[in-house]
Amino acid sequence: MTQIKTALISVSDKTQIEDLGKFLNTQNIKVLSTGGSAKALRAAGVDVTDVSDVTGFPEIMDGRVKTLHPKIHGGLLAKRDDMSHTDAMDEHGIGGIDLLIVNLYPFEETVKSGADFETCIENIDIGGPAMIRAAAKNHKFVTTITDPKDYNVLKKQIESGSIAQEFSTAMAVKAFKHTARYDTKISCWMHSQTEDTWPETLLFGLDQKQVLRYGENPHQEAALYVDGTQAYGVTNATQHHGKELSYNNINDTDAAFELVAEFESPAVAIIKHANPCGVAIGKTQKEAYEKALRCDPVSAFGGIIALNRPLDIETASLVSELFVEVVIAPSINEDAMETLKKKKNIRLLTTGGMPDISEKGWATRSVKGGYLIQSKDNGVITKQDLKTATKREPSAEEISDMIFAWKVAKHVKSNAIVYAKDGATVGIGAGQMSRVDSTKVAVHKAESQGLDLKGSVVASDAFFPFADGLLNAAEAGVSAVIQPGGSVRDEEVIKAANDKGLSMVFTGMRHFRH
Repeated sequence: MTQIKTALISVSDKTQIEDLGKFLNTQNIKVLSTGGSAKALRAAGVDVTDVSDVTGFPEIMDGRVKTLHPKIHGGLLAKRDDMSHTDAMDEHGIGGIDLLIVNLYPFEETVKSGADFETCIENIDIGGPAMIRAAAKNHKFVTTITDPKDYNVLKKQIESGSIAQEFSTAMAVKAFKHTARYDTKISCWMHSQTEDTWPETLLFGLDQKQVLRYGENPHQEAALYVDGTQAYGVTNATQHHGKELSYNNINDTDAAFELVAEFESPAVAIIKHANPCGVAIGKTQKEAYEKALRCDPVSAFGGIIALNRPLDIETASLVSELFVEVVIAPSINEDAMETLKKKKNIRLLTTGGMPDISEKGWATRSVKGGYLIQSKDNGVITKQDLKTATKREPSAEEISDMIFAWKVAKHVKSNAIVYAKDGATVGIGAGQMSRVDSTKVAVHKAESQGLDLKGSVVASDAFFPFADGLLNAAEAGVSAVIQPGGSVRDEEVIKAANDKGLSMVFTGMRHFRH
């Protein structure tokens, strides 16, 4: 139990600081402060002592040096039950500081604002983290508050007569997390200013956004953490209606929204278990939705729907006829919102914009004892990148459908096979151990919906290792094939395509997705 006699306040975020300062005065607690904090407290009528009056040394170097002094750090670090410490305090005229209220320069906000390099550097706090770490280390005797949300609990502790050790310890844990996160953000930003892709130590500063009801399965625990970037997507989306998002909802919704971001035309993706069961583009959103749903309406039941345009009433009316877990779009028109809100359990999310698929970023996966980290798969193929491997050149319509199918295949679990026709998927084979099996699954799905594959194209996320998968596609009626190429049996596959009169193009790029 610690009794508070002296508090030091130095904050960038001045939320509720005037009220707290007044409260400390009423409790006969001496308030020390610096710079802008002291000015704000005095303006509110709080009795404040400048840190410079304690140290006998003025703030110098544009405020870079003000609290880095033995009379401050000695007051924070001294063990009150150690005679050698208390003797040193007496010898050097060091007064104890029992309560530290500090939050740091807004470095992260400065970077996000697009400020220049020097401005970002000047917003790296030095004295603040040093004081926080000192006080948190000495939490047996000093309480450290870094978050205005804790002020009310602090007040109750002080009113009780002393600070409970459990509270001081909890605040110390929070303080060390605060400085660790702060230093991580600085480290990551500084690294981004260099040409080094793979640092020896890789740091992530993540903030808990939401504790989820459970993970992929009810016996698993889960939470959502965010990295602070303002990218358009599910983590920064606004939820307008429906139950709390689950782990699987978030995972599937992210996959769906990333997929529709691939297209410039109005696009709709319907996702189930992180795999698309229908994707289409159209002249209108309604057309795209109808074409996407046609691919596999059975699997679409209970799925996720993503759109790359504001959701309009015509499309919303059709969506309302289907049981859907989540709808995500850049925005939702008011009449469309009212229509879908009539469905109790549907989650409605808006993002405010579409993600940039070319933006650099990391994809991570945990393995026993570590993490696999790679750059995001943001490879894009254009018409100019295609290399015709067969005697017959593809038509303009085939090229358009092949590029569409290729973009979809990038978002299908490997081994991935995607049949497409007229800007819509007509058969998808995902996650099979054999590529030929993925081809057969896709054909089965198409046939089960009465979809005609004649004249369609097929995309394979990796090369055909044998001709059998291509021959199955040819028997189903495809006219053109898009694949990476690069197999030792490419000539065998090319010959099979020529024998069947197909056009086949190589991309030179693979899209495995595990």
